[in-house]
Parts: sequence; C-alpha cells; structure tokens
Amino acid sequence: MKKNRLTEYVLAVSALLVISFAAIWFMPGCEESYSREIQGEEYARLTYAPYVPMPIMRKHPTKVIVDLETVEVTKRLADGVEYTFWTFGGEVPGKFIRVKTGDLVEFNLHNSPSSKMPHNIDLHAVTGPGGGAASSFTAPGHTSTFSFTVKNPGLYVYHCATAPVGMHIANGMYGLILVEPEEALPPVDHEFYIMQSEFYTEGKNGDSGLQLFSQDKAVNENPEYVVFNGSVGSLVGDKSIKAKTGETIRLYIGNGGPNLVSSFHVIGEIFDKIYGEGGTVVNQNNVQTTIIPAGGSAIVEFKVDVPGTYILVDHSIFRAFNKGAIGMIQVSGEKDLAVYSGKQKDDIYVGPENKENTYTTLDSDLKQAENSGESNTNTGNSIDQIKAFGQNIYKTTCLACHQANGEGLPNVFPPLDKSDFLNQDKQRAISILINGLQKPITVNGKNFNGIMPPSNLNDEQIAAVLTYVYSQWGNSGKVVNKEEVGKIRGKKVVASK
Repeated sequence: MKKNRLTEYVLAVSALLVISFAAIWFMPGCEESYSREIQGEEYARLTYAPYVPMPIMRKHPTKVIVDLETVEVTKRLADGVEYTFWTFGGEVPGKFIRVKTGDLVEFNLHNSPSSKMPHNIDLHAVTGPGGGAASSFTAPGHTSTFSFTVKNPGLYVYHCATAPVGMHIANGMYGLILVEPEEALPPVDHEFYIMQSEFYTEGKNGDSGLQLFSQDKAVNENPEYVVFNGSVGSLVGDKSIKAKTGETIRLYIGNGGPNLVSSFHVIGEIFDKIYGEGGTVVNQNNVQTTIIPAGGSAIVEFKVDVPGTYILVDHSIFRAFNKGAIGMIQVSGEKDLAVYSGKQKDDIYVGPENKENTYTTLDSDLKQAENSGESNTNTGNSIDQIKAFGQNIYKTTCLACHQANGEGLPNVFPPLDKSDFLNQDKQRAISILINGLQKPITVNGKNFNGIMPPSNLNDEQIAAVLTYVYSQWGNSGKVVNKEEVGKIRGKKVVASK
C-alpha cells in the first residue's frame, strides 16, 4: 500500500514538472531565451575598413561578445599632415561589427589608460536609452559592460556620444554594425566597408604638420577634408579595392558626418540594387547616385562588366577632387567590347567656318610635326591643330586627375605644371602613357605613390596630348611625334624617382 502511494506521489510530481516546463516553454519569448541558453556564445566578428567579416552561417541567435577599445592616436590625415584621432580600435572608422537578428550582445567598452578623455558608444542598432550611451560612459583605464538584444536587421552607424558629442565624432569616433536578417542577404563575390566623414583643422587643406581641431569650422560646417575611411588616399593606389570582371560587389557605406550629407557615386558604374538608408529591403534599382545622411548608411550592389579603374566619389564634386573624398576600384579581366568599346576614333574639329573641311584626320599634320624636331617655334596651322587635338584628349582623358591647370591634386595626383619629372625624360613620359605606372615617384620635390593605368590611346593620340602638355604651364615645349611613340610601344622605360 505504501509502495503504491509512493508511486502515485512520484507520478504526480513528474506530471507537475512536465506541465510547468511546458508552460514555461510556450510563454512568449521563452523559447528564444532557452534557445540562446543552449546555443552557447561566440565573440563578435570585427574587421578594419575596407574589409567586412564573413557572413554569419548559423541559423539561430546566440550570445555574442564584443570587445572594443577607445584609444587616442596621432596618425596621417594626408601626406605631410597629422591629426590626433579619437578612435574605436585605433583606426578611423572603427571596426565593422557583424551580428544576427535576435542575438544577445554583451558589449565591453574598454577605454585605454593612455586616453585623455572619457568615451562611450551610441549604437543606432540598440533599442534603449542613448543607444547604449547611458550605460557605457567609460573613464580612461576603465571598462564598461552592458547587454542588448538586436531586434531590427539593417546596417547601422555607431559613434561616441560623450559631450561635446560633435567634437568626439569629428575626431573620428564612428563605425558600422551590420545586423543580418534571419534569412541572410543574397551572396555576392565581394563585400567592402566604406565610411565618409569630415575633418575640421585649424590649418588649411594641405598645411603640413600636426593639425588641431577647429571648433569654429565645425560649427560653420566648413571642413578642410572630406574623406573615405579616415584619410586622404585611403582607397587609392595599392590600397584600392580589387575585383574581377563578372563579379558582384556589395558596399556597406556609412556617413559619420558629423555634418555633411554624402552624394555617393561610382564613376563608370550603376548601382543594380540599393538598400536605402541601410534597411534590408531593396527599394531602388539602376541608380546613379545615392544620398547618405550624416549618421546614416546605405547598402549598394553592382556587377562589374569591363576592366578598368572605377572612381568612388562624393558627387558634391569639389569634396572629391579638392578635399579628398575619392577612392578607386581596380577591376581586372577580359574586355567586353560589346559593353564598352573604348575610344574608336578621334578627329580634329576645326569649326563650322571651315565648311569645306570641317573634320580632318591627323595623318598629314603629324607628319609635318615630326619634322619640326624639339623646337617650340612652330607657328603653322599644322602644329596648332595637333595641340588643339591634344587639348581635347587632355580634357577627356587627363583633366579629372591632373586638373585643368595641370596642378594635379595635393598628395594624390602629381602636377604636370612645371613638372621636373615630365620634362626630364620624354621617352619615360611616352612609356607611362603606353604602359601605365605603378611605383612611387617624386615630382617637384613631393612624393606620390598612386597608380596610373595604361591610357589605351593610339600613337597619334599620345603624340598629340604630350605635345600639348609640353607646350603648357611653363613646360619645356618638346614636340612628340608618332614615330617616337611607335619605337617605345612594347618596351618599358623604368620610371625612376
């Protein structure tokens, strides 16, 4: 009898436990909590720009631990220009963080003992007071920890929100966090991280030495530098983004501000898809330029069909060519002449007043120029036409980088104006137009380390454009003929410093 009662008691208790467990399991949100508990934890995937962590392959949410250090460092802003950046992780922008919708994030913000300022973090992906700023105020040499669940997928900006907030952002404290949707974004061949921002220096653009932050310029929204990924030239030359024809590229683009709206554009490409304002739904196709607000983001995708150099710019265009908001995508691979032919013909246009011969080819004119030697005393119509033809080529091929006055862009593109490098060696100049240039050079005492791709001009065009350049801006007046170009084509003249 006692044994039967004991059995009944055990069964009753077991039934009660089963019912209780079932009630807990089916309570709203408890299944998710239990799932996280049994799935363990992992450390967040963090990378420096322009690189992006690999996509998250797991199908369930988990606990993700983020360790991020704020540190104040003095580094290059432009060639010869230094600045004391306040950073997340020692670089500008801060590290790219990748998590998944539903993850429980444990965030550890460490402030370096070497810091002079307290810092915190406001993540736009956080639902909670200050985006985490209220819980993460951290003095130098301390660590703050807080947790949050990422509820909304998308691409979000994070930044420091310690007073004065504008100064902390202007000094470099921003980055991106991607919250992947439950169903991952479609796969692409390459993903890259680009963030635009402004710097407000006491000195003018290009003034050398350590530059200090200018509160007046920041308040008046008048930056000396507008850049991608923290410095002038961060995405050009050997730092360019690389891809191959036929590949798809996804750019995660943020705008740290603190003030300006970005008009982001890739010269020579069209955005096949745009996830506007960093959301997870494609809201536009076939877009030329997309707006990214300060403190906002966008995701763009496109396929590269033909090889060449594609220029990234803020299409508020003086920011690109005069303040630094310029980058490059170097695409290698086979040409597709059906998509893009390159220049097929270039004739001289002499104006409607010459009705009998509105267009003339260069053959006879270049033959006359070939006989003129190195003299700059040619005043006949022939050499003038060649220079006019060369000027047209310069405008369509060279002007964007070397500028209308031949002065180039400081720290990015070398000058042709009174260029000692150009005037020292005519054969070297011809070779560079034929073969391109991929090594450091020194022009008028300043160092440049970009990439100039081959021009794809024919012999007549190279002769004409160099003759034009040599005739301008205080240069030597040399004349280049197509026979000289033909002799050098196929050979490689080393471009020395």
